Amino acid sequence: MGRTPSAPTRGRLALRGAYDQAGSDYTVEQRWDEYSAAEHGIWRTLFTRQRALLDRYAASEVAAGLASLGIDSDAIPRFSAVNALLKPVTGWRIVAVPGLIPEDQFFAHLAACNFPVSVWIREPHELDYLAEPDLFHDFFGHVPLLANPVFARFMQAYGAAGQKARAHNAVHLLARVYWYTVEFGLLQTGAGLRAYGAGILSSKGETPYAVDSAEPNRVAFDLERVMRTDYRIDSFQRMYFVIESFEQLFRAGYDTDFGPLYDRIGDGPGIAPEVLLAADRVVTRGSVGVA
Repeated sequence: MGRTPSAPTRGRLALRGAYDQAGSDYTVEQRWDEYSAAEHGIWRTLFTRQRALLDRYAASEVAAGLASLGIDSDAIPRFSAVNALLKPVTGWRIVAVPGLIPEDQFFAHLAACNFPVSVWIREPHELDYLAEPDLFHDFFGHVPLLANPVFARFMQAYGAAGQKARAHNAVHLLARVYWYTVEFGLLQTGAGLRAYGAGILSSKGETPYAVDSAEPNRVAFDLERVMRTDYRIDSFQRMYFVIESFEQLFRAGYDTDFGPLYDRIGDGPGIAPEVLLAADRVVTRGSVGVA
């Protein structure tokens, strides 16, 4: 495609997916009837093992979203059936795409309350690690929270912020927000830390690691701090940012004028994820922290 994909990924990729079949907005048909029995089996394996982790490690809104949208282990979901339940609740719908899509189209879809979901699913040897988001990551990790009205409003605000980020040459700063919230965010609850980020919840290994491990730093969410922080693309995260509520996240995305932030941060080097700053409100200090 020759353009930046929709969200941060684990390294430079030779993208798979039938991009020659996509429309100008990069959408395709799901073609549910063409999924093989083996592909449905991969969905069942992934769903069953990740669903078993949710009650202990995930924000309660994740399981609630799965239940309300009728998403289960039986087979790869039909996008049209899920949309019939999702759209009346939050106004969102999912759209099928061949894989990662360019940033301008990704932002436009989110601003219009459309969430792009890849139509292909990983192969058996990729159950535990996948460099490129597939149907399971996109669907299990992202779609349930689109049934939560507050989180759904944040996602729309994030998409609307894309145009300003492009005008300020600051898409990389906005990408850090996506990475540390939508993909790898943690929520403080009365029961303790819980995961809501899709990159965590679609990973068998990172789900317990993000919540329980003594290795990573966990810091209270601050928008500018997030924008200044680099992230790891080749291993489990060394830094997680913790929100107090989805309302806090929505306010950060909706009430903030990102322009002055972009101008203040500029193109300077990011803060390494191993580093804790004196101004950080530390939730848990990890073994990777340095002074």
